[in-house]
Amino acid sequence: MNRIKKWMGNFGIVLLLALGLAAWTMLPWYGVLAAVVLLIVWLLSSRRGQQTLAVAGIGISSLPQRWGASSVIVIGIAGVVGVLVAMLAMGEGFQATLKGTGSDDRAIILRGGSQAETNSVIGRDQVPLISSLAGIATGKNGRPLVSPELSQVVNLPSRSDGTDANAQLRGVGEQGWELRPQMKIVEGRKFSAGLRELVVGQGAMNQFRGIRVGERITLANQSWTVVGKFASGDSHDSELWADSEVLASTYNRQSFQSATVKLDGKRGFKQLKAALAADPRLKLDVLTTREYYGKQSEGLTKLIKILGIVIGTIMAIGAVFGALNTMFAAVAGRAREIATMRALGFRGVPVVIAVMLETMLLALLGGLLGAFIAWLVFNGYQVSTLGSNFSQVVFQFKVSPELLWTGLKWALGIGLVGGLFPALRAARQPVTDALRGA
Repeated sequence: MNRIKKWMGNFGIVLLLALGLAAWTMLPWYGVLAAVVLLIVWLLSSRRGQQTLAVAGIGISSLPQRWGASSVIVIGIAGVVGVLVAMLAMGEGFQATLKGTGSDDRAIILRGGSQAETNSVIGRDQVPLISSLAGIATGKNGRPLVSPELSQVVNLPSRSDGTDANAQLRGVGEQGWELRPQMKIVEGRKFSAGLRELVVGQGAMNQFRGIRVGERITLANQSWTVVGKFASGDSHDSELWADSEVLASTYNRQSFQSATVKLDGKRGFKQLKAALAADPRLKLDVLTTREYYGKQSEGLTKLIKILGIVIGTIMAIGAVFGALNTMFAAVAGRAREIATMRALGFRGVPVVIAVMLETMLLALLGGLLGAFIAWLVFNGYQVSTLGSNFSQVVFQFKVSPELLWTGLKWALGIGLVGGLFPALRAARQPVTDALRGA
């Protein structure tokens, strides 16, 4: 009967711990701050709180004597936080790059049901119809701001090892530049209409060989000259741009793949969407460019986040066992000391909280160390991956304050689990047995 009660008690502790960890992961920073303030008030104003401070003070003061064992907790948790933050920073950076490409005052038109430009087709006869629709702004010359565009995947040698990798070659007209005011030529000049000339994004120039300004490359058995380098601060940095008509003739394209438009005010998108739906000749979909590029990042960002959490969880389990072993050993080594304090009138709750505070302190140190290393090594680190158009997208890891906070919460959660059971053992151990065993 006693064994059943003990088993039920342990099961209840595990259940409460699981619920507590779930609530902890969703707690915002101000919730944690409120919990810390309440804990400090309890420690300073209540008798049991003062007992907790006394027990915790003795344990923390002895950390230098057992730093070798305590460093297992710090290093293990630092590794978990570093890997987790780095993985999530990859997804954050990719998402930020694509979302930063779009805006709410521009829209992209694709064939109905198309998820990306590569599987979309817009006939040349549809372009004048699109230009006449309501909701599209006009440029300085009085013409509707519509840019029919092509997207061609080409192979270029990567700068790292020389193997072929996919790059996106975009065909645009003069309106394409006007629709993207963030595009700035930082070296050379724009391509000339009717000529096989290219301008290259700064990200693509860092990613591929042979595309410096002034160099010539062969695409579709034709010689192209790189005449300029541009910077946009978004996913267009990963692209090569050329004249749309030259690109169409080179690759025998009879139609376009997308049309980017400038919206006419706040109601422009609704007007354009309604106009497209009302014209049976145009079986096309329209999205704001912010929404379109946001959707392009969802799949990979979600995958990276899942992988990060899975890998982090596996490492966290190892860190928890390391913390358990260390704290069990620490509690066993202090059994006589803890038993003496309990014999003098210290209750079980102060002992439990004191041991957990000690573990949480080590976890906090590990979390800060891991977060600092992740920020130092990975923040701004440039990589590339395949985007939705099956071409390389160059982006930077983004170690944001939110990710650092997530890493610290994971560290403290590991410390909570790693310190709870040794703390309960210290509080439950009979005083006489502890004194006799010592």
